[in-house]
Amino acid sequence: MDILEKVSALALDILMEQGADDAVVTAGESVTNEFTLAEDEFTLFRTLTGHSMSLTVIKDHRKGSIAINSFEEEDIRKAAEDCMEVAAAGVPDEAWQLNPVPETGSYSWGVRVPDIPLFFDRCAELKETIAKEYPKILITELCTEHKGGRSIYRNSKGAVFRSEGGSYGIGIDMAGNDGENTSSFFYTGVDTVDLTVPLIDQDTIRRDLEAAENSIDTVPVEGKFTGTIVMEPGCAADFILSALGQFAGEGSLIEGTSIWKDKLGEMVASPLLTVSAAPLDDRTLGGERWTGEGFISEDYDVIKDGKLESFMMSLYGANKTGLQRSKNTSGSFIIEPGDKSIDEMIKSVENGLLVGRFSGGSPSVNGDFSGVAKNAFRIEHGRITNAVSETMISGNLADMLKNICAISKEYSTGGELIPWVAAEGIVISGK
Repeated sequence: MDILEKVSALALDILMEQGADDAVVTAGESVTNEFTLAEDEFTLFRTLTGHSMSLTVIKDHRKGSIAINSFEEEDIRKAAEDCMEVAAAGVPDEAWQLNPVPETGSYSWGVRVPDIPLFFDRCAELKETIAKEYPKILITELCTEHKGGRSIYRNSKGAVFRSEGGSYGIGIDMAGNDGENTSSFFYTGVDTVDLTVPLIDQDTIRRDLEAAENSIDTVPVEGKFTGTIVMEPGCAADFILSALGQFAGEGSLIEGTSIWKDKLGEMVASPLLTVSAAPLDDRTLGGERWTGEGFISEDYDVIKDGKLESFMMSLYGANKTGLQRSKNTSGSFIIEPGDKSIDEMIKSVENGLLVGRFSGGSPSVNGDFSGVAKNAFRIEHGRITNAVSETMISGNLADMLKNICAISKEYSTGGELIPWVAAEGIVISGK
């Protein structure tokens, strides 16, 4: 019998024998091939294999979970005992439930078995191209990996899900350096299943390299003003998905602190904004195919053309609040691209910033935020003028969503799909 089939069935049987009312077991195996570039040389190549297993029980309306990295029966039995003890120490909550329907499914995605020679050649090509075309880039570390694997999910209601797949990943820590001065830290990378295209031409790698080179010399922003920020994909994801988590997530809805708790079906954002939780979309990689509660995952819109269409709610959250369960619990979000190019967006900004990263504390309950714009550039009269040194930006997340004025047709991909997003009404503070 296949090892995953065997150990997942064994673990589920043990949990039920030990008195669980309901139980969930997920078992997986992975193979990771990685090599690392440090100080301009490839210094490491290794293949790592791993086993993982997570156990969850519900007993007397108490929930317990535990994870191990062994498939040995002795270890599984010990983990099951520990899992039951965790549950026994928990607080009873009748909202802990599984899908009563025994759903099943098998899924395959990406590239489970890598082409290592081609991957190595592409990584070497990437390094050589950066050295030739971006001489002011200082790479502190270039990490590459292919991670493939498979997993199986079982629960006591009879649900069984199987999945296998894999993808290539590249991450570059870097800075701009002209021999005398160095920019702040930059990061770029890509997750991909396509090696037919040079890595440097995938996702936002070239734009990130150019930004790092252009950030060596910075100029402080003078004074304080209200302007427009154009957020690069990573920054846009931080702000917009943070807002969704805070206002549409089950945590704030259970606690009753969400300012959107009575806004379902109402406009909460610019009509330009559509955000979907879409793990099945072909533009994302390796998205969720089932939930931990045993439901088959489906795509759904959180915000559609500015209107709040759904809260982000598990079965547990739905049971706690009386609201409808959402169709997945993934982090595979898509911010639907717009119809303007990045250059067109920048040309429309009279006074503001292009922001690569945001460094700040957690927003307040009502969404107020304040922090430092990192990897940022001044925009004046429709053009980028210079990189800026430590510059504060502040505003309110809910207002920011309403004040979105443009979304790019270009986007960054991987586990999520995120375009460039521009928002007006942001307070920008310099010296």
